[in-house]
Amino acid sequence: MSSATHYDLIIIGSGPAGRSAAIQAGKLKRRVLVIDRKDRLGGVSVHTGTIPSKTLRETVLNLSGWRERSFYGRSYRVKEDIEAQDLKSRLHKTLDYEVDVLEHQFNRNHVDTLNGLARFTGPKTLEVATEAGETTSLTADRFLISTGTRTYRPDYVPFNGLTIVDSDEFLELARIPRSLTVVGAGVIGVEYATMFAALDVRVTLIEPRDSFLDFIDRTLIQEFTHQIRENGVDLRLGSPIEKIEDAGDHVEITMGNGRHVRSEMLLFAAGRMGATQKLNLGAVGLETDHRGRVEVDRKTYQTKVGHIYAAGDVIGHPSLASTSLQQGRVAACHALGVPTLGESPWYPYGIYSVPEISTCGMSEEEMQERGIPYEVGIARFRETSRGHIMGLEHGMLKMLFSLKTRRVLGVQIVGEGATELIHIAQAVLNLKGTVDYFVQNTFNYPTLAEAYKIAGLDAFNRMPIPEEFKSPKPDEG
Repeated sequence: MSSATHYDLIIIGSGPAGRSAAIQAGKLKRRVLVIDRKDRLGGVSVHTGTIPSKTLRETVLNLSGWRERSFYGRSYRVKEDIEAQDLKSRLHKTLDYEVDVLEHQFNRNHVDTLNGLARFTGPKTLEVATEAGETTSLTADRFLISTGTRTYRPDYVPFNGLTIVDSDEFLELARIPRSLTVVGAGVIGVEYATMFAALDVRVTLIEPRDSFLDFIDRTLIQEFTHQIRENGVDLRLGSPIEKIEDAGDHVEITMGNGRHVRSEMLLFAAGRMGATQKLNLGAVGLETDHRGRVEVDRKTYQTKVGHIYAAGDVIGHPSLASTSLQQGRVAACHALGVPTLGESPWYPYGIYSVPEISTCGMSEEEMQERGIPYEVGIARFRETSRGHIMGLEHGMLKMLFSLKTRRVLGVQIVGEGATELIHIAQAVLNLKGTVDYFVQNTFNYPTLAEAYKIAGLDAFNRMPIPEEFKSPKPDEG
């Protein structure tokens, strides 16, 4: 094997985990190759996942005038007739920019790239089949699997790519439907359902289970449920789907409880599978779980085969672009024998629905399960001057504090700017800050961040006052 086909690290997949791992390896001046089956870099995150869905959300909120409707009425729109092409034009522009930035980063850090489908042929060898029909054999000292996930497409769903689609196909919609059914109230389903409700599309969101987004604090979900129903989402929980029928000009859904749902389009967003089926992992002694995911050591991202690592959505929860970026960097450093800082224990979780949800730390249910005595502080955005200026009628921030240590242990936010505001909580959590931080510190006024002060005082006023804060009693003489 010539030196031209041997690398220090070969990365399969160019999503967030593969991207950060490759750049880190490049900065360490190691020989690194990124293989991607698509002809454009970026993976699911750039082309069908994170970036497209968030770009679509921003476009919807801007063109629909959603943020201004509390002032100008529900009929207010920036653009009267919004079409699919209006949504796509901004989307494609953003994606082109993302790919350009990624290619520039790889070039600057001397990262090699190869388009094709990779499969292992031995412990340290793999072959890549290109679309042109050529096959290239490669060897490496270390490998990183960052192939991400693919949509789950069960046999009982008659996908046709037009009116019955998965979340990847949904981005290519030829027109905006007048009615939409979304199956699966996970993160993806909730995001798309609430986005299109903001476009005044009649949306039905179906979840066979009795609850949804179970990892989110229940108080927040109750607030969120109230808001999305008020925004026009028909939320159907607790009944499985018995049949999905393609009726040509509409889709007919029969549910287990006897109810029927009819709409122009159906988006099936009930889960994703690890994209590992074609890697021939048996050749290196690796197995996956029933959803195609690879098991790793969560501190190093090393699989049970020492020289093979995996990171990103392919290893399962939390399946966030943000955490994948961190995982890729840590995995590359460990694989190349370079000490590095690990990951912080508290990371933010963001759901880009309408309204946004973001959390960091424990939920109230987790606090109760662990038997931690706690106090709650709540602020509503309408209590802030900034909220009045923005015309916010909804939105809340909830904080959980330990009664024993006074430390903040969890923060949950629903409403405008939640995914940005949460980083204040993340910093305080990781620095082991207490409720006193929010009481003592001054926040810019008027801002939504002032909600932290309000929620902090809300809890502080119900918590025992520490001795050092107590004022001495005046002499009675």
